[in-house]
Amino acid sequence: MSNAGPGLAFEQPICQLEQELESLESNKAGNGKSAKIRDLKNRIADVTREIYSNLSPWETVQVARHQDRPYTRDYLNLVFDEFVELHGDRKFGDDRAMLTGFAKLGHQKVMVIGHQKGRTVKERTECFFGCAHPEGYRKAMQKMQLAAKFNLPVICFIDTPGAYPGIGAEERGQAWVIAENMYEMSRLKTPIICIVIGEGGSGGALGIGVGDRVAMLEHSYYSVISPEGCAGILWKSHEHAPKAADALKFTSKHLPDLDVVDDIIPEPLGGAHRDHQQMAIQIKQYLVENLKQLKSNSVEDLLSNRYEKFRAMGKFLEKAESNQ
Repeated sequence: MSNAGPGLAFEQPICQLEQELESLESNKAGNGKSAKIRDLKNRIADVTREIYSNLSPWETVQVARHQDRPYTRDYLNLVFDEFVELHGDRKFGDDRAMLTGFAKLGHQKVMVIGHQKGRTVKERTECFFGCAHPEGYRKAMQKMQLAAKFNLPVICFIDTPGAYPGIGAEERGQAWVIAENMYEMSRLKTPIICIVIGEGGSGGALGIGVGDRVAMLEHSYYSVISPEGCAGILWKSHEHAPKAADALKFTSKHLPDLDVVDDIIPEPLGGAHRDHQQMAIQIKQYLVENLKQLKSNSVEDLLSNRYEKFRAMGKFLEKAESNQ
């Protein structure tokens, strides 16, 4: 998949070159045409590489939200050989914003949990744009416990601006169920791998974000709050979202130094939205390699390492050392 969508504002130099290439390829063959096409393709690659190696935090957010970026259901089709969806939380209903089910990764059976935003307007409305309700997080935990019962690894795909903020969700215990999920995941007796594939916003991400390996795609973000939410609190206007994005330090360039994520998974040139297949190959390779490592550990070591990893997070300086 390439030339995805009309392009973001900062992608316009790439789009112009791609239009030039399309025009050149559509014309009849002429002298030197092959050389011109080759040179133009090299130029497109160079410009794309230059732009994407210098993205600002706000531009990274735009890429993470790109309309053509692959979602959880896309990866279910591209990464896994089989998927059998499981529905409902046995208490209230079936949250379409949270996908759960059995899958096969090569010869390994796994349980996949993931946020789903929806591709069309109808799908996005049904999925609440990837913002899960309490029943979604309860569904996720029930399926994780089912996986642990049968010794199946759990794979979580995180892609949400945050948990659903409506009154009904709060009445049904949104904050409580997210906290409960974090607690239960910390002691789940099976390997857990979590990958931020797009947006990793607030408690909505943390509700399925406690794992033995926590990774993020190169152009995703993982944050305590969305840039718009931060701007609304600090500057009383969403217009300051780019400034908030700079301050939050939530991109793949910042989070490894803070030990918030373990690994960064490289994206294809120009972002995952330009090549779904290559991005899926990268993710599959990461999952296979890390599952092999995690399965070699005993349950006791797995839980101990997971606990220590999250206990060690939170580096900060309370007071500068005195020079005297």
